[in-house]
Amino acid sequence: MRRLMLLRHAKTEHDAPSGRDRDRRLDDRGHKDAGEIGGWMGRHPPFPDLVMVSPAVRAKQTWELAWEAMKDRAPPPQVEFMPELYGAGPMQLLRAIRTACATDAKRLMLVGHNPGMHELALALTGSGDASGRRALTDNLPTSGLAVFEFAGGDWNDVAFRRGRLVVFVSPKLLKQTSGD
Repeated sequence: MRRLMLLRHAKTEHDAPSGRDRDRRLDDRGHKDAGEIGGWMGRHPPFPDLVMVSPAVRAKQTWELAWEAMKDRAPPPQVEFMPELYGAGPMQLLRAIRTACATDAKRLMLVGHNPGMHELALALTGSGDASGRRALTDNLPTSGLAVFEFAGGDWNDVAFRRGRLVVFVSPKLLKQTSGD
């Protein structure tokens, strides 16, 4: 069994001082939301063994804040900053997931960007949490987390429509359900 967690970066400033999209930083809400989703992850194991993060500033900050909120409850994962995650579509993201075979991680998290992360989540969903599937249809919002399980021995077994959505959560959904 493999567990895949797709985390979209948190809310950002509209423009970076440098003018480069990759340099956009989290805004105040993004800082709060990244910590909130990290806290949720810290209360809901299992935790990732390997985290693949886009090199964009906003993705790095999202991971750092989420990790800070969960680190007292989770063992430190291996973290890789992967340029191919920036601006990646579903097929590129799937190729990145399959590279996790080299590490033998059982639980993998990707921290990246829409539209690719949302499109990947939709493409992977074959079964699972019905209300989460309905909510995910609309969007993978900033700080949104989609957690999937896949039967099979390694990451090469991950394929479209083969994932079971375990949970879809976001700071907004957490507020609607009173925290957990």
